[in-house]
Amino acid sequence: MDSAITVKQLNFYVKSLLEGDSRLSSLKVTGEISNFTNHYASGHWYFTLKDNDAAIRCVMFKSFAARVGFAVKNGMQVVLKGRISLYEKDGQYQFYAEQMSAYGIGDIAADFNKIKEKLLAEGLFDSENKRPLPLYPKKIAVITSPTGAAVQDIINILGRRNPLCEVVMCPVSVQGELAVPEMIETLDRVYSLSEIDLIIIGRGGGSVEDLWAFNSEELARKIYESPIPVISAVGHETDFTICDFVADCRAPTPSAAAELAVPDFSSLKNTLINYNTKMISSLKNKYNLDSSRFSALASSSVLNNPENMIFTKMEQLDKLSDRIVSLQKQILTNKMAMFEKKLAALDALSPLKLLSSGYSVVEMNGKPIVSSNSLKTDDYIDIIFSDGKVQGRII
Repeated sequence: MDSAITVKQLNFYVKSLLEGDSRLSSLKVTGEISNFTNHYASGHWYFTLKDNDAAIRCVMFKSFAARVGFAVKNGMQVVLKGRISLYEKDGQYQFYAEQMSAYGIGDIAADFNKIKEKLLAEGLFDSENKRPLPLYPKKIAVITSPTGAAVQDIINILGRRNPLCEVVMCPVSVQGELAVPEMIETLDRVYSLSEIDLIIIGRGGGSVEDLWAFNSEELARKIYESPIPVISAVGHETDFTICDFVADCRAPTPSAAAELAVPDFSSLKNTLINYNTKMISSLKNKYNLDSSRFSALASSSVLNNPENMIFTKMEQLDKLSDRIVSLQKQILTNKMAMFEKKLAALDALSPLKLLSSGYSVVEMNGKPIVSSNSLKTDDYIDIIFSDGKVQGRII
């Protein structure tokens, strides 16, 4: 036991070996950035550099990070220059980057964009293909890992918001080689269940590699075939996968998916209670108003003493009848007086009236003679009197 060393001593020794190797003290390495974190408090950068076969943890301290002249993001392929050392506290060997230059978009990001552009061109992301979520789903299928915080968050939130909704758990692998086949097979089974109203598929947060199963073209096409509305809930709010684009609805997190899936039962209950209170109040007001009207009608003289009402109306009708007759007589008298007045004026203008006063009318050939100059000797004329006419000749 005297020869045993502490873990700290072991890590220190390994660190000295790494730092003592001249080949590891200054070298360049290329790979794709993943899990990038900018520690704003210290200004240091922490990330993973990886390729298709391996990965290594990297650190770039603030003084070196400040010299990088471009925005660093996940999926970017870069060339790093630095050294290999070991972080004694956790025994993790790391690459300490001192320089960084952009190499291009990493293979994973390129594959993502290739799949995205292909499915976009085929119309799998078109908004007209998106179906609205059911307002009150009775049964929801949740396709996710059986372990982890995501599944518990979904179950807890669904149970809290709407305890009447039934949750059908469909455990699957969400990363690794089995993830895509298991999720596709589970979707096929869920599609065959006619009573399922909604599907939630997703997982909690992780690295780009952890979420890569949800960028599968085969899985995206299977989701597109779904006869049931699908909510995609993968990772955190800043994570986007192919499943998010093809699903009917994208939730930023699994918890948010549960919020979107069902209405809040307590809120809905309060709304119904308010509606019920308003309906009762409205019915009471209507009842009171109609009751007041009924009481007024019941106490009216028409219903209590209809004979008086009838006699009163009959008396009013008699008076109206007498008034109508009187008005008719008055109108007739006025019209007769006007007629006689006009008749007298017309009689005064009558030529017969003049003839009866001793006047006569001279005509020739049926036309009245108004001037002696229009007559000549031997013209025959007619002289009209009030009681007849005679014929004469001008001499």
